Amino acid sequence: MDDRYGTDVLAAGWKQRQAKQLARVEATRDTVVEVADDGFCGAVTSVSGGMVELEDRVGRRRLFPLGAGFLIDGADVVLIPPAPTAPAGPRRTASGSFAAPETRARPARASRILVEGRHDAELVEKVWGDDLRAEGVVVEYLQGVDLLQATLDDEPPSAARRYGVLVDHLVPGSKESRVADAVARGPHGAHVKIVGHPWVDVWQCVTPRAVGIERWPDVPRGIEYKVGVCRALGWPARDQADLARAWQRILASVHSYRDLEPELLGRVEELIDFVTAVD
Repeated sequence: MDDRYGTDVLAAGWKQRQAKQLARVEATRDTVVEVADDGFCGAVTSVSGGMVELEDRVGRRRLFPLGAGFLIDGADVVLIPPAPTAPAGPRRTASGSFAAPETRARPARASRILVEGRHDAELVEKVWGDDLRAEGVVVEYLQGVDLLQATLDDEPPSAARRYGVLVDHLVPGSKESRVADAVARGPHGAHVKIVGHPWVDVWQCVTPRAVGIERWPDVPRGIEYKVGVCRALGWPARDQADLARAWQRILASVHSYRDLEPELLGRVEELIDFVTAVD
């Protein structure tokens, strides 16, 4: 005889059986989803470390944990990481170069790249790290352009040991340009190439679109640049820890060379070409 009441509703697991099963959707690139909690709507740009990044129609990007809490076409869904796929062709690095075949790491060259500023070095590593390791190029942190001459004197460059140097604010009349001119005229000039971008700080080398802002704020003279930027954008700027978190937020918005200004891209490529010309 049929049981019109079905199974025992008090049996273990009855709640789970009655619960609505949400569709599980892979967070593939360009999938448009809405965040149920706050209504933010955007297309998937990347998935990493259990987080999904969404970009809305005006270029603002935000990170959210994968899982429940998303809507697609008004329906509740659970976002899950996309299934791995076999590469359709040669992989490209973050700099846009074709990735070299997986081989043993190349021994480090004697030539190297010096980068003024810790944030600058982290940005170069994020975008060009794969290329530099494939070429055996080491990037060293230069604490300040004022120390460049002493660094070159301690370990002099040569035809087999070239130095490429990346500095901020390399414009006519700046302190950086005076240091660069002095090195070029000095005994090390033939084996050193100094290039730079025109901005006060490397933060400005990241495109505003990538960060999700309209433009980088103008900071009045007398105010430390990073502090002024954070205040203008409404980010905390009470201490160095706040500034460090602001930089991590900016760095996390960089996924490839497309998120950087051309004035930086060209200069780093120049340095890589220079230091790999000879061993």
